[in-house]
Amino acid sequence: MMGVLIGGFVGMFSETSLNIALPSIMKAFNVETGTVQWMVTGYMLVTAIVLPLSSLLTKHFSTRGLVRFALLDFMVGAIIAATAVNFPMLLMGRMIQGIANGIFLPLMFSIAMRIFPPNKLGAALGMAALVIMFAPAIGPTISGIILGVSSWRFIFWLFIVFLVIGLIFMEINLTNVFEVSKPKIDWLAIFLSTISFGLIIFGVSFLSNNIPVAIVAMIAGLVLLFVYARQQLKTDVPTLDFAVLKKPEFLTGSILVMLNFGITLSAMYILPMYLQNGLGVAVALTGVVMLPGGIINAIVSFGAGRAYDSLGAKWLTRIGFIVSALGAIMFLFSNSNSALWYIIIAHILIMIGVPLAMSPAQTYGLNSLDAYQSADGSAIINTFEQVIGAVATGIATILLSTGQANYFANGGHSAKLAFTNGAHYGFMFTLVLAVLGLIFALRVHGKNEETVSAKESKPLSNKGDSTVTE
Repeated sequence: MMGVLIGGFVGMFSETSLNIALPSIMKAFNVETGTVQWMVTGYMLVTAIVLPLSSLLTKHFSTRGLVRFALLDFMVGAIIAATAVNFPMLLMGRMIQGIANGIFLPLMFSIAMRIFPPNKLGAALGMAALVIMFAPAIGPTISGIILGVSSWRFIFWLFIVFLVIGLIFMEINLTNVFEVSKPKIDWLAIFLSTISFGLIIFGVSFLSNNIPVAIVAMIAGLVLLFVYARQQLKTDVPTLDFAVLKKPEFLTGSILVMLNFGITLSAMYILPMYLQNGLGVAVALTGVVMLPGGIINAIVSFGAGRAYDSLGAKWLTRIGFIVSALGAIMFLFSNSNSALWYIIIAHILIMIGVPLAMSPAQTYGLNSLDAYQSADGSAIINTFEQVIGAVATGIATILLSTGQANYFANGGHSAKLAFTNGAHYGFMFTLVLAVLGLIFALRVHGKNEETVSAKESKPLSNKGDSTVTE
């Protein structure tokens, strides 16, 4: 697992590590906020396009071949970005990296589902969830330290160091765990998948610039997504089997994961900027302030996976969303004069709550599927996770701007107070996501009910089963 876990770590690390470097990139290439935002949404756009194809890719290419390609692809993208002489070249390198991220994310979970027994699956998926949660949490900290002593370009060179280590682990240890059956490729499905998810995230990226264009793009994307899902349910060998969504446990677990990821990205997008622009913290110190939360996140992520094996998801998910909500409330009561220890505690609470709910929710959902459906289930969760991440970032951007504008409209004159007001708007959105997560967590079964449900779980369809062997 180590090779793909390192690849997944770099992929998720890069989703937030550049947030703190965006002002430096804007200055280096003389671009505006709306343009530099494509460093985030462009990456998510490509990731969301590739993710739905991951299940199909595992049927056409060996596991080793896929992971090797993804690691090398990310390296190529990182080299292009690190040596970029203009913003288009930087963005191209960034979007090339999105291809690899779209391969890594579902493979982490689907490989674990194939090689670990059910009684150890919680701990195994907990390691994958640690990557999903810890990497974005620690990203701003490491980037802040790098920017304090060097250039933003070194962030991309750092990616390559990790990727080389991952490639070595992969070549030595990874085996092929999926049967290469090479079913017929449904090109219409690939087209619908690419256009639908692409339009949704494209629309999200325009929310802060051109709302009419954003709404039209998102509506068109949702319509095509509905057409794509209907087409996949009717075909004999689906590219992505949406029938897994008929399983109540999987649907609930997926919603919890998406809401949790929205909490992470909205908070991690706002907090670094709030520290710098609202509290006047230096860029290098910003990373240090966020370090305790990142460390706590790693510890809880690993522990939550193991806790699921003995406790189940019911209370872990509920407590997790409650703690996240408390952290968001603390941020709402903060101001430009708040002490750093107060901000650190609020950040730690969110960094406890999010991983405490994430791994149990993901394992709860995937554990309700059989081995053949796990790849599709993992692809669906991770695809919509990226879509929700892009949506959360877009909404947080709008609320941040709205809060600042309202402050000035009411006669305010302080830039720090204006940004603080905008940050409060954004953290209110984080709180709403936490409350919604708690509501859905009330639908999660207890440990005994989960065990019975997993034992009684049957394939939702036998589409394509003839092309796969044990």
